Amino acid sequence: MESSLATSIGKIQLDKPVMLASGILGISLDVFRRLYASGAGAVVTKSLSTAPWEGYPNPTIFSVKGGGWINAVGLSNPGASNFAKMIESNQDVPIIVSLVGSIPEDFEIMIKQFENCKVKAYELNLSCPHVAKVGLEVGDDPGLVKAIVSTVKNITNVPVIAKVGLGTSNYLNTVSTAIDSGIDAITAINTVRAMAIDVETQRPILSNKFGGLSGTPIKPIALRCVYEISSQYDIPIIGCGGISTWEDAIEFFLAGASAVQLGSAIGDNWIGVFDDINKGILQYMDRKNYSSIKDMVGLAKKS
Repeated sequence: MESSLATSIGKIQLDKPVMLASGILGISLDVFRRLYASGAGAVVTKSLSTAPWEGYPNPTIFSVKGGGWINAVGLSNPGASNFAKMIESNQDVPIIVSLVGSIPEDFEIMIKQFENCKVKAYELNLSCPHVAKVGLEVGDDPGLVKAIVSTVKNITNVPVIAKVGLGTSNYLNTVSTAIDSGIDAITAINTVRAMAIDVETQRPILSNKFGGLSGTPIKPIALRCVYEISSQYDIPIIGCGGISTWEDAIEFFLAGASAVQLGSAIGDNWIGVFDDINKGILQYMDRKNYSSIKDMVGLAKKS
């Protein structure tokens, strides 16, 4: 039996289950094409806003022990309108557009910019941990989550994904509200609020003081969240957080994810990591006699 890496996240069909996460290499169509050729099943853009954002001044990223990073880039991006012009010639790369805003009208304005673009899905960033009035502040407000998801679903037939994270409230409330409002899939999780201090200067290292922790240190947290979501809700899930090997990807499938995203791993292994993980997944599937990704999804929940 020949194994296939093809997977589906609800209505979203992908040839491979390993995707680029938002925030890494996400602003150039040429780079997207290179990533796709290197084995990425899809690429998620940097989170885009209604107007260009400059972001925070340096330093904006810091490497921590154990293979992690803390970043506070500040969601710097060229703006949805400018970005739409950059990708309007795309025909082949499965692009998932990440959007960030503070009110439903922000998302309505941005989605209209992509009407003439080939977009695989929209991912709503409801969980950035280091920019005020967007991200986690939105995700922690059930009423706002409902209004945003409902608005987006009413104006596009493209699948819509909600990216959730760990804020001040129970993230499962955000998941539940998004599902009730018609969301097509969930990405779990975003980076985790963190910081680092320089012992010589005795000051926070990042210019914004606080940032988002990504990479290996948050993998057990992300895995737990995927398991919890899949145990409580019937919704397609994309796992994200600390994935750098094929074993990591398999763990997320077994916990209930149908695909995974990675970002920090590129810093250590560059874009060859996509092909490495895909090959490892296939070898595992052949060894276990699985023909498709769905054969593994959620198996860890079986007693």
